[in-house]
Amino acid sequence: MASNPNDSRQGLSEASDAAGLQALIARATSSERGSAPVDKWNPDFCGDLDMEIKADGTWFYMGTPIGRMPLVQLFASVLRKDEDGKTYLVTPVEKVGIRVEDAHFVAVEMNVHGTGQDQVLTFRTNVGDVVEAGPEHPLRFVDEEGTDGLKPYLHVRGRLEALVARPVMYEIAQIGEEIEIDGVTMFAVRSNGAVFPVMPMDRLKRLSGDA
Repeated sequence: MASNPNDSRQGLSEASDAAGLQALIARATSSERGSAPVDKWNPDFCGDLDMEIKADGTWFYMGTPIGRMPLVQLFASVLRKDEDGKTYLVTPVEKVGIRVEDAHFVAVEMNVHGTGQDQVLTFRTNVGDVVEAGPEHPLRFVDEEGTDGLKPYLHVRGRLEALVARPVMYEIAQIGEEIEIDGVTMFAVRSNGAVFPVMPMDRLKRLSGDA
């Protein structure tokens, strides 16, 4: 007999489609108010799920892109990366592994408020998170393999990060400034009183042909 996605005994890893998975997660977390406290849950690991977050932020389930944003937002609300470096969907009763090609989210928009020490950079992710960069939500810049470019990441929550989209990276570059950090002149950006180094100024000049 075919499994019923509405059967409360069915596990997350057994859901036959995204809608069935949505129903299971919604029921498992229905008693929670506000953001799901996934960091406080310690359920049993129940296997891997055929779900992947692609580098462009698109979510796939069983090889099919999930086109409905409410579903993606529900799945994102129970997302957790553990100390083992793996990413899971977590409910109070189950934990299932998923694949992540790059980052968990994509920062698709940035707002700049204030200047200098008072400057605040606020980002919006592709799943609707709004995050102010700062001491609790740092920006980091990683060398992009095979190129001279950088990939910026924003801490969102827990161990989850958002890759900053290229158009937003260009906006960051426009507001960067020269700041001396530990005796080295860096190209850096400020937000919420924190300074985030992008790269040494001498490297930036070499890349721009100004050296």
